[in-house]
Amino acid sequence: MTQIVVLPHVELCPEGAVIEAAPGTTICDALLANGVEIEHACEKSCACTTCHVIVREGFGSLEAAEELEEDLLDKAWGLEPNSRLSCQAEVAGTPLVVEIPKYTINMVSEGKR
Repeated sequence: MTQIVVLPHVELCPEGAVIEAAPGTTICDALLANGVEIEHACEKSCACTTCHVIVREGFGSLEAAEELEEDLLDKAWGLEPNSRLSCQAEVAGTPLVVEIPKYTINMVSEGKR
């Protein structure tokens, strides 16, 4: 099992969390299985950016993003060089530290800044 440290998020995980995930599990599935209700509007089909996370530690252990994910990430709110769509990024054997951005593209378009 691989450790994922989830940094505090005001709404989804106010105190942060430390969870375990089997290698090959997506970050999104690991978060959802452990009570961190990350948004995933497209039902994890790589068609939106609502499950965007920033991988603060362990980014290099993830497989490279495919072209579709890269194209979608360009539309994500708060994009950083180590951003990934959590529905596409599979946990390997290296511990990860992830941050869920404060907003998603859906929240920004609804004016919740």
